Amino acid sequence: MGTPGNSAPFPELETAAIASLQAAMTDGQLSARALVEMYLARIEALDTNGPTIRAIIETNPDALSIADALDTERAFTGSRGPLHGIPILLKDNIDTADRMNTTAGSLALLGARPQRDAFVAARLRAAGAILLGKANMSEWANFRSSHSSSGWSARGGQALNPYALDRTPCGSSSGSASAVAASLAAASLGTETDGSILCPGAANGVVGIKPTVGLTSRAGVIPIAHSQDTVGPFGRTVADAAALLNVIAGPDPRDPATAASATRSITDYTQFLSKDALRGVRIGIPREVYFGYSEKTDAIIEAALETLTALGAVLVDPANIPTAKRMNESQSELEVLYYEFKANLNAYLSDLPGASVRSLEELIAFNTAHVEQEMPYFGQELLVASQAKGPLTDLSYLNALEENQRLSRQEGIDAVMEQHQLDALVMPTGAPAWKIDLIDGDHGLGGSSQPAALAGYPAISVPAGYTFGLPVGITFMGRAFSEPKLIALAYAFEQATQVRKPPRFVPSVP
Repeated sequence: MGTPGNSAPFPELETAAIASLQAAMTDGQLSARALVEMYLARIEALDTNGPTIRAIIETNPDALSIADALDTERAFTGSRGPLHGIPILLKDNIDTADRMNTTAGSLALLGARPQRDAFVAARLRAAGAILLGKANMSEWANFRSSHSSSGWSARGGQALNPYALDRTPCGSSSGSASAVAASLAAASLGTETDGSILCPGAANGVVGIKPTVGLTSRAGVIPIAHSQDTVGPFGRTVADAAALLNVIAGPDPRDPATAASATRSITDYTQFLSKDALRGVRIGIPREVYFGYSEKTDAIIEAALETLTALGAVLVDPANIPTAKRMNESQSELEVLYYEFKANLNAYLSDLPGASVRSLEELIAFNTAHVEQEMPYFGQELLVASQAKGPLTDLSYLNALEENQRLSRQEGIDAVMEQHQLDALVMPTGAPAWKIDLIDGDHGLGGSSQPAALAGYPAISVPAGYTFGLPVGITFMGRAFSEPKLIALAYAFEQATQVRKPPRFVPSVP
């Protein structure tokens, strides 16, 4: 069942950074076309055949012709920049106005045709990136059933974790992370509402950046909730993820939330990549709720904290988020997601040419009519509960949103960071990947994504170590628009530890 990664074609791609690929193209040692062909060969060997990780839902039929055009452009007018000719994958909820579908993993949106690229897709194209394909994902970004299996979609099937094929790739940006881990593309984009970049990043041993809400545009992205949704990059290194963030960050008139980033986004996040960035910084360790659910994870993170100290960081331990338990026990997050999903999805579908469903109500009916294809393992109770909600003027929605933001911001992250004068918070991203279970659904033990999710604040997960061959990640979290600081700290930790190992596609944990 497993093709070891070292017998897959072009193993050199497993350690190739975006900058080194770009340098090889600049020197004439590599062409964009050759690079696309190399990644397509790996997709064929590892995703379509061999271990069949199902990270890719479809490849771009125009990828080779786009590569040829970019090679010609490089020869005659030069490079557009660091991403010129670099193949990138998009999560299947990010619109492209081309021959690819955008379906959020659902059969209901097959054949729908977005009229224009999502803002982030357009920015990547303009930078010379090649949109290599769409990544598999948890259908409807894992907002369909409370008993879902992360990484499963009706279109793509169950995505697998390349480190151990019986383990979850985590959701909902499962394919975006596992594809980068397996070196099926140079980097990718995912989306997060709560944990959908951080958890797949950690579970698949790659770097995931969850940006501040409003740093990257959600226009043309199939939504869950406008108060929490954000688009962010996956890379095998912090530098690669930062290179993508450079291109996708910034204001977009189609997404009013990005007005805040007009003066806050940075044109070059790679300028903050410093090996010495941890020296003298104050880092808080929020132990309550975010530690203690996995002894395997805790052991790796305790060693990582010793590394942070050795690199010159001042640890404030513990520095608990005062509202951690209240956030964890509250139903307000789910209430907000129910309301916003209905409003946001209805707005998206109403404007989508060629869609067979025009509303959440029609989507529910579609799934019911196609139950064998769409609901063989789990149902759609979250969709049904969302459909039952009223408009965004309802007091129950407004009160829940206020509670989310107050508990996570001024009484939460802001409070602890002000009290201890912290530069960042650090905690485990989550437990090692659990076994895939299509019958009973996910078995996650714990995680730390909620505070940043509710606040709309940034967080980065970086590989911290392995247990039984499974990756474990560490999260750096901060206040709004603190990406430069978090990228610097994450890079310094990554460079000092160098823990990441390419996956070997073993059938199960040894």
